[in-house]
Amino acid sequence: MSLTAEILSIGTELLLGDIINTDAQVISQGLSELGINLFYTSVVGDNPERIKKSVELAKSRADLLITTGGLGPTYDDITKETVSACYSRPLVRHEPTIERLKEYFAKRNITLTENNYSQAMLPEGCDVLVNDWGTAPGVALEADGKMVIMLPGPPSECGPMWTERAMPWLRSKSDACLVSRTIRVVGLGESPMEAMLRPIIEKMTNPTVAPYAKVGECLLRVTAKAPTHEEAFAMTEPVVKDMCERLGDVVYGVDVDSLEARVVELMTEKKLTLVTAESCTGGLVSQRITSVPGASEIYLGGGVTYSNEMKTRLLGVPAELIKEHGAVSSEVAAAMAKGARERFGADVAIALSGVAGPSESEGKPMGLVYIGLSTKDGEVVRKCQFGRSGGRERVRSNAATTALDMVRRAVSGLPTEW
Repeated sequence: MSLTAEILSIGTELLLGDIINTDAQVISQGLSELGINLFYTSVVGDNPERIKKSVELAKSRADLLITTGGLGPTYDDITKETVSACYSRPLVRHEPTIERLKEYFAKRNITLTENNYSQAMLPEGCDVLVNDWGTAPGVALEADGKMVIMLPGPPSECGPMWTERAMPWLRSKSDACLVSRTIRVVGLGESPMEAMLRPIIEKMTNPTVAPYAKVGECLLRVTAKAPTHEEAFAMTEPVVKDMCERLGDVVYGVDVDSLEARVVELMTEKKLTLVTAESCTGGLVSQRITSVPGASEIYLGGGVTYSNEMKTRLLGVPAELIKEHGAVSSEVAAAMAKGARERFGADVAIALSGVAGPSESEGKPMGLVYIGLSTKDGEVVRKCQFGRSGGRERVRSNAATTALDMVRRAVSGLPTEW
């Protein structure tokens, strides 16, 4: 599908910064998966003239326009009216949507007011994208040799509407199938990874390989195009295998959701348990682990031992050790991990103590973090110096990612250093 796309996010609240435009991120990721080139994304307020100008501009330079927002029942929800006019499509009453609205409101004992019926006025001849997550249906249509998709703005509706309704509609318009596989990498930066693989990537046409950087990790997306899903998937297999062999143990998974999901999967397979002891990360490792369904199988719990007193009282770290070496030290990180594992009775414990910033602590620089790992074989500590770029939250995020990867490596029998 050799298409170009543009995303137009509609809503004054986006321009004012009242909400973050996560819809555009989700849609852009899906377009990449579909192999559709996204060249432009823009935001416009709830003004019919400015929306019209934005739509006309997108129509002149993109094969596919995707709008978000402005499909609700209030006076400022004017997306359908404006976009439909640009494509010379009158709005007509869609009876199945009327019935869905009546059923939706009746189930909740809410009065269906007259303005809600505006949500059932849809462009003539469009494909209606049923909204099982809200009241406003989405719209997909072809006109003037172009394609248009209109989605509701709330992320809780836009996300599933995009993946469950709009993306299948786009796939149905293609005479070929695209399959994308994701190789996830931690411990190797985007630049060295790209330099290592560039001679191979540059020669590839189908499948293709594209590197991407994320906070604390990188990924490679392998995409193949073929008449069927099975054929496209088969084309990706040797490429995925080759990339993984070249990259080695910095690859933590293929087609997995996250590093924490991989850790939970590995520990579940091996019937191991985990506890955490966190200082500078303030529970971030715990939060990431417990966000994974099934984490209760492996995660016993943990503690945010932020003060020196709590490190001593809860983990048994000797006060003299903290006084001699400082809380941010290899010795204390090891003692925290050992104390957590022994006191909570886990197979593996991970502990973090560091300087998240923005200023130094104990005469030690921002970004210095010690991560201790304890198993039945003893303790190991990794010293990390994260950069100042991105501030306090970037240090915390990178530290949590490094800690999770140390656990992955330990339970996989890999060196905990890389």
